Amino acid sequence: MTAIAATGFLRIGASDLEYRMIGPAPDDAPTIVMLHEGLGSAGLWGNFPDRLQALTGAGVFVYSRAGYGASTAVTLPRRLDYMQVEALEILPDLLDKIGFRRGLLLGHSDGASIAAIYAGGIQDHRVRGVAMIAPHFVVEDMGVTAIAETKEAYEGGDLRSKLARWHGDVDNAFYGWSGAWLDPGFRGWDISEYLAYIRVPVAILQGAEDQYGTMRQIEIAREECYCPVDVTMIPGAGHSPHREAPEATLNAISEFAGRILHIHEGSRGRAA
Repeated sequence: MTAIAATGFLRIGASDLEYRMIGPAPDDAPTIVMLHEGLGSAGLWGNFPDRLQALTGAGVFVYSRAGYGASTAVTLPRRLDYMQVEALEILPDLLDKIGFRRGLLLGHSDGASIAAIYAGGIQDHRVRGVAMIAPHFVVEDMGVTAIAETKEAYEGGDLRSKLARWHGDVDNAFYGWSGAWLDPGFRGWDISEYLAYIRVPVAILQGAEDQYGTMRQIEIAREECYCPVDVTMIPGAGHSPHREAPEATLNAISEFAGRILHIHEGSRGRAA
């Protein structure tokens, strides 16, 4: 295939998805594919992908799912199984399109759930490990309460204007996410069955003050996974430790990536 450009759009199904490729291409080094949160985008990761690339020497691929960032908007309301659709229908095509050969999936929140579904639902030998920041495998009452409060902040505060910086259609992004999670039919959402089928090492990073999920999520992973599960609690961090405690989060993920991908110290920091 043609070498992937540093930035651009990928046509996946009916959507054009914006992306960034940082560092070496998938042909030249392992690739860390980053899956953003329910209100995230490629841009909202900030400089975290660049710092992760510099620490690991791996290529880092970030993209915005449909409905986010500069990617194609989605029809609302979203299907309540939208994370399964992303993992089992969209992500396989995307990995093939970028020429993914070996590497890690790194997801945050919704993105972590998508990574778990992919790793358990598709036995892809190219994926050597899965790192999840603040994953959710079941719906918790406190998470739904926090999302309802976030909706109030969006509609009555300045959250909408803050998010508009990162999304071409901010209402599409916000209501696509909150509409699904606040739908009464979503209360039975449960992806824990996929965890038993993951056959690669898993790293979970959780902020000790996470307002969207409790230790129950980690307990489920430990109960259901047959693969090794490394857990790192980040003191003082909430739902986004990569923003609230970036050094600790970077160190934990880069150590996991280096160990799983067998990246030699001499290759770290290599540019494309």
